[in-house]
Amino acid sequence: MLFRELITLLVAAAAFAGALANPVQSQAKILVIQESDGLQDIVTWDEHSIFIHGERILFYSGEFHPFRLPVPDLWLDVFQKIKALGYSGVSFYVDWALLEGERGTFRADGVFALEPFFHAASEAGIYLLARLGPYVNAEVSGGGFPGWLTRVNGTFRTNSTGFLDATNLYAREVGSIIAKAQITNGGPVILFQPENEYTYPANNITFPNGDYFRYVMDQFRNAGIVVPMISNDASPRGIFAPGNTSTDVHVDIYGHDGYLLGFNCQQPSNWTSATLHTDWGTLHEQESPSTPYSIIEFQGGSFDPWGGHGFDNCAALTNEQFERVFYKNNWSFLVTIQNFYMTYGGTNWGNLGHHLGYTSYDYGAPIAEDRAVTRAKYSETKLSANFLKVTPSYITATNLNYTNGSYASTPDVAVTPIVGNGSDTDLYVIRHAAFASRASTGYTFTVSSSAGNITIPQLSQISDHLTLNGRDSKVHVVDYQLRGTNLLYSSAEIFTWQKYNTSTVLVLYGGENETHEFAVPSSQCSVVSGETSSIAIETLGNYDVVQWAVTPEAKVIQCGTLTFHLLWRNDAYNWWALEVASSSVRSFSSPTKDSVIVNGGYLMRAARIEHGNLYLTGDINATTTIAVAGSPSFDNMYFNGKDVGKPPVNIEYTKPELKLPNLSQATWSSLDSLPESSPNYSDDLWTIANKTETVNQFQTTTPEVLYAGEYGYHAGSLLYRGHFATPEGVTSLNLSISTQGGYAYGYSLWLNSSSIYEYPGLSTSQSNNLTLQLSLLTPNTDYVLTLLIDHMGLTENFYPGNDTMREPRGLLSYAVAASESIPVTWKLTGNLGGESYKDKTRGPLNEGGMFFERQGYHLPGAPVNNSSIFISSSDSPMTGFSGPGVRFYATTFSLDLPTPEYDIPLAFVFTNSSAGGRPSRLRSQLYVNGFQFGKYVNHIGPQTSYPVPEGILNYHGDNYIGLSLWNMEDDDGTTVKLDGLELRTSSTPVMSGRGREVKLSYTLPQDGWSRRDGAY
Repeated sequence: MLFRELITLLVAAAAFAGALANPVQSQAKILVIQESDGLQDIVTWDEHSIFIHGERILFYSGEFHPFRLPVPDLWLDVFQKIKALGYSGVSFYVDWALLEGERGTFRADGVFALEPFFHAASEAGIYLLARLGPYVNAEVSGGGFPGWLTRVNGTFRTNSTGFLDATNLYAREVGSIIAKAQITNGGPVILFQPENEYTYPANNITFPNGDYFRYVMDQFRNAGIVVPMISNDASPRGIFAPGNTSTDVHVDIYGHDGYLLGFNCQQPSNWTSATLHTDWGTLHEQESPSTPYSIIEFQGGSFDPWGGHGFDNCAALTNEQFERVFYKNNWSFLVTIQNFYMTYGGTNWGNLGHHLGYTSYDYGAPIAEDRAVTRAKYSETKLSANFLKVTPSYITATNLNYTNGSYASTPDVAVTPIVGNGSDTDLYVIRHAAFASRASTGYTFTVSSSAGNITIPQLSQISDHLTLNGRDSKVHVVDYQLRGTNLLYSSAEIFTWQKYNTSTVLVLYGGENETHEFAVPSSQCSVVSGETSSIAIETLGNYDVVQWAVTPEAKVIQCGTLTFHLLWRNDAYNWWALEVASSSVRSFSSPTKDSVIVNGGYLMRAARIEHGNLYLTGDINATTTIAVAGSPSFDNMYFNGKDVGKPPVNIEYTKPELKLPNLSQATWSSLDSLPESSPNYSDDLWTIANKTETVNQFQTTTPEVLYAGEYGYHAGSLLYRGHFATPEGVTSLNLSISTQGGYAYGYSLWLNSSSIYEYPGLSTSQSNNLTLQLSLLTPNTDYVLTLLIDHMGLTENFYPGNDTMREPRGLLSYAVAASESIPVTWKLTGNLGGESYKDKTRGPLNEGGMFFERQGYHLPGAPVNNSSIFISSSDSPMTGFSGPGVRFYATTFSLDLPTPEYDIPLAFVFTNSSAGGRPSRLRSQLYVNGFQFGKYVNHIGPQTSYPVPEGILNYHGDNYIGLSLWNMEDDDGTTVKLDGLELRTSSTPVMSGRGREVKLSYTLPQDGWSRRDGAY
């Protein structure tokens, strides 16, 4: 639609009292879109929350980057898994470097198209927060800045004309794409973030630079963005907050980050470096009291560096205990726009990651890299999100001061009251005062209620106290409103509840061996199921009090029209609350929607009632009983399209028969992929390093600028050839070179065809200085130095003013000298075409400069049967080769897997190899149907397993696998090889309700190999 104008109005929220779930006396800012056919969609916000179509929304969100899962047909799967958590939103970045790899040419198609992402979000019923930068950080190469930006004169992230001009095309093009997907056009985008973490300056630049930030905002407004703009400080500093009077530039809604446990996954149970803030609510009132409290990135995991400790450790660092303590602490600030980074991490395929991270971007997130949801932290955040979803009074509540001297009987227990505002409901966030404590602490809890002051527990038949075990946090509720019924209190936590006509179902849970208690108006509570010895019921005054011991056995209590399901927390992990969709498409979160409450095991995706029947979709990884605890009335139940009758029903899991290739027995073809080390190799078509000036603040000390980025090479491997001649009578020369490739990089150096140095790399170093003496040379002879460097990605640009993204990659400086300096003519290459990259399907970063990459031999359809190019023999990556160099191996295999009935996650698993009692010094790249899905560094690690999704792997046809081995052992005849390479399931295959085939992310033959013009 065409917009005539954007009108910003201030109106009283009371004007919308009839439409609001929780009216409060406040001012709500309204974005009204004026169109030719009248007023359309409205996006509003006040100091408590945002509104969508006049209804308050808790934006509980998970971070998910489409570019890290380059299979559009799998995006709905991830959205449904996030929706099933009880979340209403997803936040996503866009990586500028992938869309404008060549300056002036914007491409957002194929796996980089955003429209399928928006369609999948709408189908799942997920609202979106769009975060476009231009700077995003995100642990991507250059923080999202394209490599050509290193040649632009002007300080990044300032109002420098050169930098601003460089951003114009990207902002205009991607902004217009997002604009079409806004809620005002029927799309899912409701919030927009310009820039990212613009918080800490460097080098005395003007900061905060209002002219710069206004320019970025105006770029996107001019592209059609009308939804509220939100900010993301790296810590709560109030920069450009509406309440900041030091500047006239303001976002609509202010937000910030929070990574309170840090990023060291080595000792995941060690919280000594953590900070649990208790003052953020006060800071918010000082910085931005007129906007909803918003945390745009709160820690959902951790990145892991080269040589790190693996993402399983990172998942353990930010596990379910972390979520219980830290996430509920955020509730005490009344956060209503909350995004967890990451919720699904994905993969740094095709060299898109920065130099501090390896191929996996699993992040230890709730949803694993292979899309499995087996981590307890997934289930824990589901419990939390669903509680807030059914507690609308939280959104407009008032928080009181944190205390460890009131309410609880011991100062070891801290309490933060959240008092209903216009509602009787009060919430009390409970944790240890020493938040990292592992103690088991008994306490009683005294509060005022509608029935007077109460000390909980009131009964003592099972226990006379409550218990807080270790790193835990709970929410006790008092006078909790159930649409006409008052739950006087519950010490057990509420997972969800729903009223169906005249009956109400509640699901409560607690930790094993805890005792809990709840009270409801007298209604002759009785035990429906469960061991009666673990339940006590007594009438006190006008209330029935139920005390129960948490055991693995579920219990059901009936109190009049209230049905209580009392669960062990680990059992509650198998329960789901699914909104009932009016159709199979577009069921956005709303506090007024009916839900189906299901005990369903591994994953329940969605529910709808149609023609009087209940239709559930979900996944199971074991034989599972599906029971429905509460639902609008229905006749029969269908699961994944099959009529299974009346619940509870037993769904049998059948393990799929999988025929996976044995790669150690496969027929491999191979070729030498370092012909450049031969002095007879012609580099006539290489780029001559002839630039003598650079705008880079890292100035060169050599006559020519040698940085690879100056010549358009920004990813993968880099090659240099230096030509020189020995003077008359000279047989020995001194050589010094300085190189830089990012952390964990390595390089190899040859003189003519002789290997003269191998630098295998360190996880702690991104550069190296080398001095060698070249002896036994022949006077008056031409020599060639060949240098192969592994490019690990560009540095991010977190601190405005530092321009660290310009840190050069490649050869920094050199000297060849005898009694005096000897001139060297340098040529270099990287991926074929540089910024005019050849493979538009897989993007500008997927290829590096190795011979097989320049020739395109990593692409399906490569001429592996051409004996003049490839050697087909018993040679394989598992036999390897001796002596420094690079070899490329290729093989093919077919798959015929039972999808979509099953979701079958697969991964290529490397077995570490050794030489002389230590890890072999070798590097490898894994190409799957042309997509680089693995960079393996045997001697640095830690990654050995490389998940590759369906859509990259062809599950119903032929697959082409390319693998490079780079031998970085000294020239002593040492053989390097892989001790093993397997294709195996990375987690248990699930019988899936995903229900649709996954299309390939490439099309043959056009996205396969063909002879490349100008390849060398």
